[in-house]
Amino acid sequence: MAARAVLAAAASSLSRSSSANSAARFVPRRGLASGGDHHGPPKINFWEDPLSPSKWKEEHIVILSLSGWGLIIYGGYKAFSGNNENKAEAVEKSVLPA
Repeated sequence: MAARAVLAAAASSLSRSSSANSAARFVPRRGLASGGDHHGPPKINFWEDPLSPSKWKEEHIVILSLSGWGLIIYGGYKAFSGNNENKAEAVEKSVLPA
């Protein structure tokens, strides 16, 4: 009987340690938290060297390209939408008594 109790205790301690080991396998490791790619020259802000985009940070390239596209689209809209200021003045003149 005592042998059975010892075996049961050993089996329960093994199951606890194996479950702890299996849980430890799922704990994320911070292997990719080193701060970025350190191969090659360091990236700089675009205002530090505005004439060489190959040195810029990727975030700055994205922001500038999206801003540029926005300006192009807005400028095209304003250029091809027509001049609505003359129509507004014509409506005001026709409504006001002379």
